[in-house]
Parts: sequence; structure tokens; C-alpha cells
Amino acid sequence: MQAATTTQRRLVILGAAGRDFHDFNVLFRSDPGVRVVAFTASQIPDISGRCYPPELAGPRYPDGIPIVAEVDLPELLRKEDIAEVVFAYSDVTHEHVMHLASLCIANGAHFWLPGGRPTMLASSCPVIAVTAVRTGSGKSQTTRFITDLLQQRGLRVAVVRHPMPYGDLAAQAVQRFADLDDLDRHDCTIEEREEYEPHLVAGSIVYAGVDYERILRQAEAEADVIVWDGGNNDLPFFVPDLHLVVVDPLRPGDELKYHPGEANLLLADVVLVNKCDAASLEAIEMVEANARKLNPDARIIRADSPVTLDDPDAVRGRRVVVVEDGPTLTHGSMTFGAGVIGARAGGAAELVDPRPFAIGAIAETYVRYPNAAAVIPAMGYGEAQVQDLAATLDATDCDVVVSGTPIDLTRVITVNKPIIRASYALREQRPGSLAAELDAVLGR
Repeated sequence: MQAATTTQRRLVILGAAGRDFHDFNVLFRSDPGVRVVAFTASQIPDISGRCYPPELAGPRYPDGIPIVAEVDLPELLRKEDIAEVVFAYSDVTHEHVMHLASLCIANGAHFWLPGGRPTMLASSCPVIAVTAVRTGSGKSQTTRFITDLLQQRGLRVAVVRHPMPYGDLAAQAVQRFADLDDLDRHDCTIEEREEYEPHLVAGSIVYAGVDYERILRQAEAEADVIVWDGGNNDLPFFVPDLHLVVVDPLRPGDELKYHPGEANLLLADVVLVNKCDAASLEAIEMVEANARKLNPDARIIRADSPVTLDDPDAVRGRRVVVVEDGPTLTHGSMTFGAGVIGARAGGAAELVDPRPFAIGAIAETYVRYPNAAAVIPAMGYGEAQVQDLAATLDATDCDVVVSGTPIDLTRVITVNKPIIRASYALREQRPGSLAAELDAVLGR
């Protein structure tokens, strides 16, 4: 750890390899009055023990900044005489945030949360931001729908994705993806592929990385419009001209209970109530009432999220195991996703319980996230997890795999069973509603 001058505030940033790095870059990297002693790591496997490299940390941090496990925070606070702790990750309950605040306060450190606007970069292009109140609400299909509408208008679109830097941070400072081969070239994890691949298949250019000032300036050079594709339920990194926030009536009430999802709801220009085809009317009306109470000026749009199978005949009457998007089950705490919906609609004879066949990281995920018990989470933050996923699918006693992840799993793994994809899209209940919102912004 580096020594600080007597005038510097010693600070720790609590993070999960995303918002924490961005907040450092924007708020603290050039501030001579602050010494960031460490980042902590949570949520994502194998982040702690690394270093935020000097190439990104800047000349004031020639040795970089260590990244330590969040469980070591109490010792870090005492040992390093930390004055302030900044919370900088997403999709956690308000209670979770305050437990960490209490821990910091008890150890003599101030605890604070950065404001939304001070961490947002301004763009010379119009910015359409798609965020949510929870992971798994349906940002991905919403972003694809928005991007398609913009491209229909003859506009050049750059999709900028919330950070997912799980590899070499310096090498991932600015990443540009133009085709599927770029996913291999950047050695993307399953989690990264789930976010990038659908956009690439639809013909969009995708940017991601670590240094979002540099990413934004490069994206502006080749785009007429920037579409911010949010991660978890985090706030946008760019100042939006239109901020669309997705709420999930399959988890009614969560829009009031999670950080920073509630802040997104308060900031929304448009609230999109997704999955109306799968939710009860009572739940839909509940989330709409909560949205109107928090943000009476926001426009509310209802949408469905229909699921289709690429080969229903392969599923009908078969014993099926379902693979679902990993973060939806972990951070998002869902018990099912598009795969389960697709398998049931396709007439599967049985949804096989995969837990007796779970291997390695998949078995560990069930211990940490018991809500995922009925399906296999597509964990793939590293090669070992990808191998455990493939081994679990091979071992599971079933006829067919139904994959509810947004990617083609066969590009990543080879297993001894056919893999049938369950795809989902966005369908407005009042067609043209989102197009009208875009045209109003672009007209300005």
C-alpha cells in the first residue's frame, strides 16, 4: 500500500469490477486530495487478488491499486487508517448497503454513495439509455428493439455496454466488437457473450471496457446515436437524452427495494413494464402504481416478452434440463427465465432437476444461490467454470438441453445432448409507443 501525504483523504471503493472503476476514473483519478488505497471485490468470482493497473490508474498510482476481497474490509479499514468508503456496485438490497455502511461507521470511516449525474459523461451525440430496477428485467431485448428502430431511421448506432472487465484490465480499456469473431479475439466469457452476441447478430457495433471517457469518444466518431446498454440495475455512465427504465412485474415491489434500481426509477423518462404476457394483472398494476408514486412525470409503456424455441419438435414429450442466464439467477435472484418458459410451452414431458449432477462451480452456485435449484445457471466467468458447465450438462440424465441464455452455447461448449435455444424479444402492447419517444428526442 502506498503512503499518503497528510492532506490526502484515504479512501476505499467497494465494487465488483464495473461501476467502481468508472467512479474512480471520473471522480478520483486526478484528485490530489484523495488517495484510493484499494478496491474491494464482490459478486464476481476471481476478481480479488488482482490490481487496477497503473496504465488505467494514472501517474499518481505508479504501482496500480490493489483489489481485495470485500470480506477483508474490516481489517483493511483498521490497518490502513481509511477515512472514507465509497459504495460502487449494483443490484443489492437497500438493507445490504446499510449493513456495509454500519460496518464502516463502526470502524471509524465515513460511508457515501456518489450522485448519479456527477458520474455521467456528456456526449456530443444523442444518448438513449436503457437501464432497469433489477437484473433480468429485460434490458437486452429492449435495447435491441430500440437499436432496430434507430437503424430503421437510417441512423448509425453504437451500443455501449456496461463494463464486464473480467480479464486483463489494461488490455480491456477500450473494446470494440464488430462481429462474432471479435468475441473470440477478446477471449470473452459466457457472461460477456450473453450481452454482446445478440447485438452483433443484429448488425450493431458494440463497445465496452474500462475507461468510458475513451470509449465514448471513440464511439462518437462512428455513430449518430449512442445506446447505453446498462448492466445489473446500475445507473447510466453517460448523460441520457432519453432514459428508459425496465421494471419487472414478475418481481413486484423490487423496484422499491434495490440499489440503485430505485434511483433509476426516480430518474426515468419512460418506465417500460416488461413481461406483461407472463405476469398477473395485479402485479402489473402494482409496479405501475409504485412507478407513478415515485416518478409521476414518467411515461409508462407496457410490453410483452414472448419466448420462442428454434426447434419445438425436439422438446415435445422429452425430458429436458434448462440452462438460464447466470446473472439473472445470481444477482437477479430469479428462479427461472426464458428457458423454463420455452420448455413448458414446447411441451416438455419433464424438467429434470440438475442438482444431483452438478459439478464444481455449478454445485457451488447452488449452495450460494439456492433459488437457482430447478435450472442450470450458465456460469462462465473463466475456463474452469465453462468446463464445469459442460461436464454438468453431459452428466445430467435427460434427453435435451433448452438454453435460455441470449447466446448460442454451441459456440462455447460441446456436450453429448442436443441444445435447443429459447429466444425472447420485446413486443409493445401499443405498437409505436417507443418509436414516438425516440422521434421526440431525435426531433429536438
